[in-house]
Amino acid sequence: MIRRTLLTGFIALGVGGMTGCKSGSNGQGEKAPIKVAAAADLATAFKEVGDAFEKETGRPVKFTFGSTGLLSKQILEGAPFDVFAAANVSYVDEVVSGGYCDKSTQAMYARGRLAVWTKKGSDGPKTLADLKDAKFAKIAIANPEHAPYGKAAKEALQKEGVWDVVQSRIVFGENVQQTLQFAQTGNAEVAIVALSLAILSDGDYFLIDEAKHTPLEQSLVVCNEGGHTDAGKEFTHFVNSEKGRAIMKKYGFLLPGETASNGG
Repeated sequence: MIRRTLLTGFIALGVGGMTGCKSGSNGQGEKAPIKVAAAADLATAFKEVGDAFEKETGRPVKFTFGSTGLLSKQILEGAPFDVFAAANVSYVDEVVSGGYCDKSTQAMYARGRLAVWTKKGSDGPKTLADLKDAKFAKIAIANPEHAPYGKAAKEALQKEGVWDVVQSRIVFGENVQQTLQFAQTGNAEVAIVALSLAILSDGDYFLIDEAKHTPLEQSLVVCNEGGHTDAGKEFTHFVNSEKGRAIMKKYGFLLPGETASNGG
């Protein structure tokens, strides 16, 4: 059932060559890396989680960050990942249904939050309705066709009655990281991105009411094609361990009932 074909696009993402034998070592006594496909908004948090995991277990983690929809497509075509961390649970459901990942390992790691970001001191919007003002000539969101945060941003703008007014001024980023970069570099006045990116950036932002969009239930799962399922399970458990949660909360990745940690 599992196809072995690797997409050229998968290689372009920079994960070609990240292989390891089934025994979990690289043949020289070192532990082979776990290969993790993760949503773009996880880049900073997961790098710290990966460092902490390697320190504790001795096993390195190799990350590929990108749009959740594009990463799920890679997995559905046989890309050899050990773990998939998605920005929306629906993409995890797809790879599980396709037989590429193990449903019994599926776990929620956060409920995503959207933020409207502008450069510090730029007299940015205070509400979504403010975006109707023509002075916000370009408004960046992630591509809603394959990026969960982009889809949620579009939903919020539609629910607020803003979308029809601003649609011609919308510019699409490939993922939320690129979306933020558009505003940081002046190619857009405003970016609607993940809270986890906004809180790390030197700018002003406000949160969008969660009721304005479909909940961003963010989940991760162990996949079959990477060859290190046991190590993948170790990593997913670590993400939701006490040490892992302390890091995740610091970057704004909160489970229901959690409150944000102070930065550090």
